[in-house]
Amino acid sequence: MPQVQLKLDEKQHGGFQLIEKDKKIGEMVLSISGTILTVYHTEVDEEFNGKGYAKVLLDEMVAYVRKHKYTVKALCPYVFAQFTRHPDEYADIWEK
Repeated sequence: MPQVQLKLDEKQHGGFQLIEKDKKIGEMVLSISGTILTVYHTEVDEEFNGKGYAKVLLDEMVAYVRKHKYTVKALCPYVFAQFTRHPDEYADIWEK
């Protein structure tokens, strides 16, 4: 199973990276401003499609947001779709 690492620059821009055998195979691009974490894009390399890795990134981001008491602005189509499909699961963190 790949590992997830959060990498942010000094301006709080970056993302959660999915790493397998020292290679980045996926990423959730985001920025943090105040207490709002904005997700722009989620992508997993094509050869790893269908393994649930986008959900791994989503779960890691959600855990991070809850730990730091942030809310999420979901500009990423994948994250927005998950929040829309499961509104009760994400109601506490979704910045609509």
